[in-house]
Amino acid sequence: METLERSREHVLGLFRIVVGLLFACHGAATLFGVLGGPHGAGPGVGEWPGWWAAVIQLLGGAMVLCGAGTRAAAVPCSGSMAYAYFTEHQPGALFPIENGGETAAMFCWSFLLIAAIGPGSWALAPLLRPRRRITTRRIGTTSLH
Repeated sequence: METLERSREHVLGLFRIVVGLLFACHGAATLFGVLGGPHGAGPGVGEWPGWWAAVIQLLGGAMVLCGAGTRAAAVPCSGSMAYAYFTEHQPGALFPIENGGETAAMFCWSFLLIAAIGPGSWALAPLLRPRRRITTRRIGTTSLH
């Protein structure tokens, strides 16, 4: 158990990277016809909800993948998959295995988890934050930082 606990942040980082990459691939496939292209007919530019969902997938997935704005990006990613599940899949049957919504459900819950617990290791966010300068002021004989 101790080994698992020590590797927690690394496993979480790998989870974030894989989920973000897979989600970004869905967006790229829909928007640009790469990686096997969209599932079904591709949406036109600006078409609701397909084109906007693909933009969220590509940009949100890339942000989560890189660990930049991870929590903020994971929320709309999760929400878009909840929307997709309840509008496209759930009306066909109650359970995801019956209605083909396993992918939407898994992405929805995966992004909700990432939003709740953060990016884990190997995130770019710490590198993108400006460093805070520590200034020293002297008051009497003590210095404050």
